[in-house]
Amino acid sequence: MEGDDKKANRVQVLREGQLLSKAELARRAGVSVLTIDRVEKGAPCRVDTKRKIILALGLKVTDKDQVFED
Repeated sequence: MEGDDKKANRVQVLREGQLLSKAELARRAGVSVLTIDRVEKGAPCRVDTKRKIILALGLKVTDKDQVFED
């Protein structure tokens, strides 16, 4: 069932707040644009990917709760 394993996050809001494109965030995080797109839509991702995105947004790993809901 689609949507059952979706996780809310604030990646898109934070990215847009910094006027970053998906491509720029992906480049900074060292992941693909497709990965950013999937994460913003709530698809599950690895902890390492979350860490890369958090750091690419200029945040600290300890700020993870501001970005990802667990």
